[in-house]
Formats: sequence, C-alpha cells, structure tokens
Amino acid sequence: MIKDCIMEKILILDFGSQYTQLIARRVRELGVYSELVPFDISIEKIKAINPKGIILSGGPSSVYEKDSPQPDRQIFELNIPVLGICYGLQIIAHHLGGKVDTQLRKEYGAAELIVNDSSDLFNGIENGKTKVWMSHGDALTKIPDSFEIIARSENAPICSIRNVQKKIYGVQFHPEVVHTTEGTKIISNFLYKICGCGGGWNAGYFIDHKINEIKEIVGDQNVICALSGGVDSSVLAVLLHKAIGDQLFCIHVNNGLMRKNESEKVVELYRNKFHLNLDYVNASDLFLKKLYGISDPERKRKIIGETFIEVFEKEAKKIGKVGFLAQGTLYPDVIESVSFKGPSHIIKTHHNVGGLPEKMNLKLIEPFRELFKDEVRETGKMLGIPEEFIERHPFPGPGLAVRIIGELTEDKLNLLREAEDIFIDEIRKNGLYKNIWQAFAVLLPVQSVGVMGDQRTYENVIALRAVTSIDGMTADWAVIPHEILAGISNRIVNEVRGINRVVYDISSKPPSTIEWE
Repeated sequence: MIKDCIMEKILILDFGSQYTQLIARRVRELGVYSELVPFDISIEKIKAINPKGIILSGGPSSVYEKDSPQPDRQIFELNIPVLGICYGLQIIAHHLGGKVDTQLRKEYGAAELIVNDSSDLFNGIENGKTKVWMSHGDALTKIPDSFEIIARSENAPICSIRNVQKKIYGVQFHPEVVHTTEGTKIISNFLYKICGCGGGWNAGYFIDHKINEIKEIVGDQNVICALSGGVDSSVLAVLLHKAIGDQLFCIHVNNGLMRKNESEKVVELYRNKFHLNLDYVNASDLFLKKLYGISDPERKRKIIGETFIEVFEKEAKKIGKVGFLAQGTLYPDVIESVSFKGPSHIIKTHHNVGGLPEKMNLKLIEPFRELFKDEVRETGKMLGIPEEFIERHPFPGPGLAVRIIGELTEDKLNLLREAEDIFIDEIRKNGLYKNIWQAFAVLLPVQSVGVMGDQRTYENVIALRAVTSIDGMTADWAVIPHEILAGISNRIVNEVRGINRVVYDISSKPPSTIEWE
C-alpha cells in the first residue's frame, strides 16, 4: 500500500459486485485514493488504516442466505462515514434492525429517482429527480430505527436512507455506473460533504512519492526490467530511470512475434530519447524454432513464456549487483487476489517474468500495484512518454502467435504484420483509434477462392477485430463505418500479397473473448 503520503483513504469492502472495481476508479477519478479490501476485513485493520470513509459494494447474494458475505457489525460503530450500495444498503438494514424482503418485484435497468432531501448525499441534483441504474432482487421493506428515507423510485419506496448523526448512508441503485446520470455527483458528495475529504490524489502526486520510495528501497543495487514497449513496461522503465538513473538495466527481447517495426521503435525511443541502459536481444530464430509445428494455443503460450525466461535470465546474469526485478503488476491483479469470490489470481508469466525472482534470488519491485490502467497512462503522459506509446491498444504477451490460428511460419507472421499495420493506420487516419479499446487482425487457417485481375487465386483470409470496452472484462464490437471498412479491405487485398479476403468480427464478450486464442 502507498502509506506515508496518502493521509486520506476510502476503503471499499468487496461483496462480489461486477461493478466493485468501478467504484474504486470513480473515487480515484474524483481525487481521493481508494482501496479495495475483502468484505470480512478485521476491525483492527480498519482502525489501523483509519479511512476517511467506507463504501460497501453491491453483490449477488441475499443477506439472509446461509453463507452470504457479512462484514463485522462494528464497522457501524467506528464513527467513520459509511455508504452502502445495493447489497451494501441491505447489509446496513440487516445489521441495524431494518428488514429486507426477497419476495418483492426485482428491478433491473434504468429508473427515475425521486429525491426527498438534497441537503447532503443528493446535493446539486436539480428538480429532485434523476435517472439511476437498478440491479437488485431484494429490497428494503423496513428501515432501521433513527434512519430516514431520502429517495424513492416508482418500484422501490425505499431507495435511499441515512442516519445523519452516525453518517451512515445507503442507496439501492449503482451510482458508479455511467447509466446513473448524477452518479459522479453523488459519490463526490459522499467523499467531500460527508467524509470531509480534501482530495489531491493524482498521477503527479503518485510520481513524486514513488520516486522517493524507489530510491529508498533500491539503495545502491541495480534493477532489471523487461521492456516490451507496451504501456505498462514503458511507464515502469521511465519512472524507474527517473528515480535511480543508470542503476536500471532494461532488456528488450525481440521474440519475432512483435508488431511491424516494434523493436526498432522501442530501441530508438528508449535509448536515444530517454537514454536508458537498454539491452536489445534478437531471439526471433530461437522462438520460431521452438514453435515450429505447434498449433495448440496453450502450448504456444507455454513455450513462449519458458523461452522468454530462458533468454531473459541469460542476459540478466551479465549485469552485476542486481538486487531487484521490476514488474508492471497493476491494481486489478492485486484486487483479484483479495476477492472473496475466487482463488488467488495467478499473474500470467507472459505479462510478468514468473519464476525469476526466486530463481535468481531477486526482490520484486512493483510500483504500479496501486494503479489502474488509466492511471498508468496518465502517469506516462506526465513523464513525457509519446502518445503513440501511451495510448496504444493492449497487445498480448505471446504477441502475434495467438493471432495466427494454427501453426506459425515466418511467412504467416509477415502477412499478419502487414495486414494489421494497414488496419491500425486506417483507423488512426480516420480518428477512430482512441475510441476503440483494442483493434487487431487475425490470420485464419483457411484459404478462399478469389479473382485478381484475370487470374483465379486461392489465398488467405484475414479477420479484423475491434472492440469498445472499459477494462476488457466485457466488450462490444466497435461500429466502424462501412466506407472505412471497405477502404481497409481494399488496401489489405491490394497491398498484401497472399490475402484475397477480409472479414469483420461482430462478436461481443461475452459470449466470445476479445482475442481469438
């Protein structure tokens, strides 16, 4: 946890809502540091953290179920403001003498909220009405003593309650989702009017603190970092260099599975502009040799991960006095490990150099454990990293290996690189790149008949994939105008010899995944 410099913090108790991470992001966007913790966190730990406020997330359970997640009742006696959201509201009622009914009509989707009192939580909501997003099966039928109803909807007579003296508030809807029109205002009112937060959490605050922290932790030892050129590793490397200078040694491994001119761009930027110690290793032949004849995507991933560790370890041993391995672990990875719903999250080895810290007797340094992806991007902007690197779409650790269905060959990789480069170039030219969460091409294991000039062809098929999303957990296919898709298709077929057909993937996640393998 970030400790010393963050004097105020909001704790979010996780009861399993699909929106829990979104609550944390909304709080941070409003300038207050938030931290997700398990629903059953001990009172002693809460007292030690001394948060400015506590938010109880939603969740899929019913408060009356035998194994439903329940917090320690003492959280309501700490004199710390509490906001319960959906299931969190029902927890408040259940523990403080109210009643929750499982037989009432369920409510999902948009609803009109009618505000009875706009003096604190709903301050600034004009005309006392606003659109909110409901997602609940149970509902309150009786509020606890000393509480009052401060909002209702047509289907929920008790839609929000409060106890002003104890500063305990609850809402039946989800203020964190974009479908709740005044959701940001409601959360802001809780943070600033009820909890008395001062704000100030931002990327600049984070950078200043982390630089000092890294210097203190590292001392006079060296740090190694796998620099792929993606957003996380790029920002990580520049931040570390700003903190410890030439004590940082970056290793860029070209595995032959990169995007067009990827390695060249990485070397040019980080050696020449940021003056990093950057070791470039061209291991393309080794990776392709080990992947020869392999079609199964999981075997591809395993081979790539193991080979990367082999190459990285060999290069790292050339550097003396190494005490730390830097990794770009993000807060969502950490959140998964504390979620009450499932087992500890195993971070994929193609994202982080799994196994090396123990093998080489290194300590881990993970400056981004407290950050979401958008916060990492903002940090990168403040560090002066070019937008091309900061705003780029996610790229899988195994690279193009999982975008070629079936066996890999150098010819297939070259076809895919050229096709994807055209795709990205066209969506950039047409101003669509920033509105798309991820866009890429997939080389399919089929060939189709075509006619080019006066000749019959039998060549490859490329599938284009573009999705909109917030965090990749769910995604919808991006609506690209037909004329732009037509232009992309024409360029690929005309400029990439070996491709005679282009298709566009219009599948959402779920039921499909974003990547094909």
